[in-house]
Amino acid sequence: MSRVSLEGQVAVVTGAARGVGELLARKLSARGARIALVGLEADELKQVSERLHSESGYWYADVTDHEAMARVAEEVKERFGKVDIVVANAGVANGGPFAESDPVAWRRVIEVNLIGSAVTARAFLPVLLESRGYLLQIASLAAITPAPMMTAYTASKSGVEAYAHSLRAEVAYKGVRVGVGYLSWTDTDMVRGADRDDVMRELRQRLPWPANKTYPLGPAVDRIVAGIERRSSHVYAQWWLRGMQGVRGYLPGIIAAVGQREMRRLDPRLKGVSTGLVGAGGAADEQERQGTSP
Repeated sequence: MSRVSLEGQVAVVTGAARGVGELLARKLSARGARIALVGLEADELKQVSERLHSESGYWYADVTDHEAMARVAEEVKERFGKVDIVVANAGVANGGPFAESDPVAWRRVIEVNLIGSAVTARAFLPVLLESRGYLLQIASLAAITPAPMMTAYTASKSGVEAYAHSLRAEVAYKGVRVGVGYLSWTDTDMVRGADRDDVMRELRQRLPWPANKTYPLGPAVDRIVAGIERRSSHVYAQWWLRGMQGVRGYLPGIIAAVGQREMRRLDPRLKGVSTGLVGAGGAADEQERQGTSP
């Protein structure tokens, strides 16, 4: 599909304070899009907004809050006059053995990644219908293949992939395109936070190639931008992820065999694995739930 110019278009990016969301906002802005940043970290969002090349604004909101996100959608429409692109990027992660996992953190991963994505789409679909726009749902390699000690994250990303595919069929005839973005391990605060745990880092590094590497952020986001310009149904931040689609039926068995061997080897060290939310984004989410954010 030919690329659509982003000049003058209005793009909403959730989870925009850092990582994929922050760099995506900068690259979309450099192509002339006007940007609405959404997230929990008002100070960081303000700093991102001030560095953008084009007109922008920022909104403090929890993506799981229906009323807050509906208000954001109204205010973004009032500010910019329209919305052409929404990237549901906000997400958190935790790790560790399921049986010993923090049930609050486990549930929160599902709430932010899956429910928050649906709340975002519900809030912005009316304005996307007006503009015949594009919704990009950020998923993950975790939607294509399971991984041990990532039960909440894989469940949430499998969920958003399926939800987005279902939504695509519902809204396509009305002119709204829906895409799913897939990323492998990418150099973000979330991945670096997970890697601080020795067991999680070692387990990930022993996954089959090429899923055992951390990939640079810049090229990944460039591929996401290209997908947005094409209004693609599938966007692959690393080239090899496209090929994974054809073999995904075999992956649970492969990961089960490899994972069982590795879990047996790591068993003496599993009690020390952290099971809370990882990275600065996870810390910001925990602060929000404890009532210590603005």
